[in-house]
Amino acid sequence: MEEQWWKGELAADIHHTLRTKELKLPVYKARSPQIGMRRYFIDVLTVLSNHCNLCPTARHLAIYLLDLFMDRYDVTAKQLYIISFACLLLASKFEEKEDKVPKLELLNNLASMCKVNVVLNKQDLLTIEILLLENFNWNLCMPTPAHYIDYYLYVSVGENDLHNGWPITSPTKVKDFLEKYAYYFLDFSVQDPTFLHFRPSLIAAACVCASRICMQVSPAWTTQLELLTCYSLEHLAQCIEMMLIYYENDINEASNIKKQVTTQHQEQEAVGNLSYEATTQVLFQQYSYHPLTQHSATLSHFQWPVQDLCSAYRESLQQAHRPSGLLARSTDSSLRSYTALQASLQPSAQALPIQTPFAVQVAFGTESRHCISMVCGSSYFSDNHSYAAGCFD
Repeated sequence: MEEQWWKGELAADIHHTLRTKELKLPVYKARSPQIGMRRYFIDVLTVLSNHCNLCPTARHLAIYLLDLFMDRYDVTAKQLYIISFACLLLASKFEEKEDKVPKLELLNNLASMCKVNVVLNKQDLLTIEILLLENFNWNLCMPTPAHYIDYYLYVSVGENDLHNGWPITSPTKVKDFLEKYAYYFLDFSVQDPTFLHFRPSLIAAACVCASRICMQVSPAWTTQLELLTCYSLEHLAQCIEMMLIYYENDINEASNIKKQVTTQHQEQEAVGNLSYEATTQVLFQQYSYHPLTQHSATLSHFQWPVQDLCSAYRESLQQAHRPSGLLARSTDSSLRSYTALQASLQPSAQALPIQTPFAVQVAFGTESRHCISMVCGSSYFSDNHSYAAGCFD
């Protein structure tokens, strides 16, 4: 258990033993009355095994034991919780070292965290474990796809393989990515009971081949892999097709979720940037850059009546060339609303000439998809033309 058996001298013998034992596995008939709850309990076992840092073989064996038991007996949902925990305990005792086997207190804490309304006690758990062992004839040596995957991944990338039609310059890096893909396919192969109709070794081989296809490593199935697994590409075709369909659906679902999140974010930004009111609002703000040295005083030091500023701005617009489009239609109506705006503002004590650039942004009450802002500085008061700019510039 301390070594990676797929790299040792006994790897071929262990693989041969596993392939012999998988021929004697019970036949899964998918006739459980609670088969609709299967996905939920698989998620529970996955969460528990991840928190306990169990190896993939222990997790897959626990799921397989649960599938076989559900396929043979009609049990209530509350009993399924206890049976799931017992399957996880048996699988961890068979596949893991003793110090990694979950303790009863830890399982109860995790059950509470997962909002599972079940409290386990030692005697009930022991009774269920004995029941499961008798049901499986005290034989827990049942190969799952997780038992084969590392052995097949060990030779998953060859010297003559191509990536996107080019020789592979870093086989180690490609193998690392290929391993992540393979375990991705391996994990969701347990989510659909249809995969239980394939042999575990075939599922593991299909995971490797599907990973090579997704990573565009050619050929999709090498002679070395075929000799090692004893499966040709024709044997794997049906299982690979199911995996790629699930993969495509998963990608589309993730893409749709990303689009929804992006759309919501854009809508929130649009609402914040394009919040129009019934009346025209004129917003004055200091310009983004600092004045020159000769104009050392900042804008906050100057005070002038708003009436003078609006009057100067009106005169500059009249002197400029006639605007076009939506700006031309909106200017007159916008300026007529200044009187009401001026009445609500307190004039300053004295007026000084403008000695620093400033910016004026005018938002018109139009449709949300149209947005025109006017950007101006001190040059607007020296017979320069005004121009329209987008709100997001």
